[in-house]
Amino acid sequence: MTDQLEEVISLVRELLPAPDLVAVYLYGSATTSGLRPYSDLDVFVVVRRGLVEEERRGLTARLLGISGAPGRPVVVLGDVVPWRYPARQEYQYGEWLREAYERGEVPGARVEPDLAVLMRMVVADGRVLAGPPAGEVLPEVPAEDVARAVVAGVPGLLGELAEDTRNVLLTLARAWVTLDTGAVVPKDAAAGWALGRLPGEHRPALAHAREVYLGEAEENWGRVGPGRVADCAAYLAGRVRELAPGSG
Repeated sequence: MTDQLEEVISLVRELLPAPDLVAVYLYGSATTSGLRPYSDLDVFVVVRRGLVEEERRGLTARLLGISGAPGRPVVVLGDVVPWRYPARQEYQYGEWLREAYERGEVPGARVEPDLAVLMRMVVADGRVLAGPPAGEVLPEVPAEDVARAVVAGVPGLLGELAEDTRNVLLTLARAWVTLDTGAVVPKDAAAGWALGRLPGEHRPALAHAREVYLGEAEENWGRVGPGRVADCAAYLAGRVRELAPGSG
C-alpha cells in the first residue's frame, strides 16, 4: 500500500502541481477497519481548477501502470465549497473500468450524487497525504444529502448485481446501515449489522459476500444459488427505499 500511495502522490504532484493542488486524502477501509483482500485503496484529490484533456489522459495512462489502483476521485474546490447536492466530480479513475481505459476512453467530469457519501467518509476518517486536514478544506455534508445519495445509487447497484455480486450486496447492506443509523461504516461491519436483521432465507448470500471480502472463502455464488442472491439484493434494496427521506 505504501508504495502505491507514494506513486499516486508523486503522479498527482507532477501533473497537478501547487498552487492547483489543494490536498490529497486516503480514506475508506484503509483508514477505518484496515484493508481486506478485496478492499479498495481510495484516494481523494482536491484541486483549484478543472482538468484539461491532456491532464485527464496523462492521469489515466499513468494510473493504468500502477497495479490495482481502484479509486481516485478528483474534485474542484469551487464545485464542493459551498456545498450543494448533487456535486460535480471532475475526474475519477476506477480499476473496474480498466478495459475501457485501455481502449482509449478517458474519464470526464460529471454530476455525482455519491460524492456526498465519499466526502462524509473523507472528513470523518480521511488521512492527510498532502495539504491541510480534510475538515479545513471540505464542508460537512448534511445527513439528508448523504441519505439522498445512498438511495440514488440503488438502481445502478442492482443493475450490476450479476457482474459485481459481492460488492453490490455489501454496498446495499452499508446503505441500509447508513439510512438506519446515520453512520457510514466499513462493508464487513455493515454486513455483520445487516445479518442480524435479515430474514433467514436472505442471510446465506450476504454472509458469503462478507466471507469473500474478508478473505475467509473463495467466491462461489453457485453454492448460494442465483435466486437467493437476487432475492437478498431485492430485500436489501427494499429496506433502503423504505428508509429513504420522504418515503414515510
